Amino acid sequence: MTQLALQPHFAIDAAGWCLQARRVPSPHHNERTAPDDISLLVVHGISLPPGEFGGPFIDDLFMGRLDPDAHPYFAAIHQLRVSAHCLIRRDGELVQYVPFGARAWHAGVSSWQGREACNDFSIGIELEGTDETPYTEAQYRALAGLTRAISGRYPAITHEKIVGHCDIAPGRKTDPGASFQWEYLSQLLNLESK
Repeated sequence: MTQLALQPHFAIDAAGWCLQARRVPSPHHNERTAPDDISLLVVHGISLPPGEFGGPFIDDLFMGRLDPDAHPYFAAIHQLRVSAHCLIRRDGELVQYVPFGARAWHAGVSSWQGREACNDFSIGIELEGTDETPYTEAQYRALAGLTRAISGRYPAITHEKIVGHCDIAPGRKTDPGASFQWEYLSQLLNLESK
């Protein structure tokens, strides 16, 4: 990543949906106990099957329709009831599963700065990838643009409150992994704030 590029512009409607996202409403969410307390953005990494990109399987998992016979790995996870607010695919496509004002089920057992149950006060963004595979320029640009829109709607989400799944579930989760370039994301966010 050598040249800092402008990020796409994203807008969020009153219902909490990003207007530029492909909308795939997941049943795996519920209402937040304190909807005005959205103060953390959690970056995740996901690929289904592990190490493979593209295909319908992430959508299928978040929709509760993952076929356990489609791949041996799916037999162990097809009954999970999980979701994230958004997914950014390798080409930068943005998919949204849960409106930002609702509680997606992305963090699991988690804590941040002494607060448990991060799903209650966070937004979860999945990047299609693995801990070891470098994320794409298109993903960084989309993540920076989306983060800017989210921070505009939820100003408690400052740069210091953008964390990895590994930060809220240490010892249990490692994503987005060592290949994620936090400094580059910070540069993109700082570029846009000037």
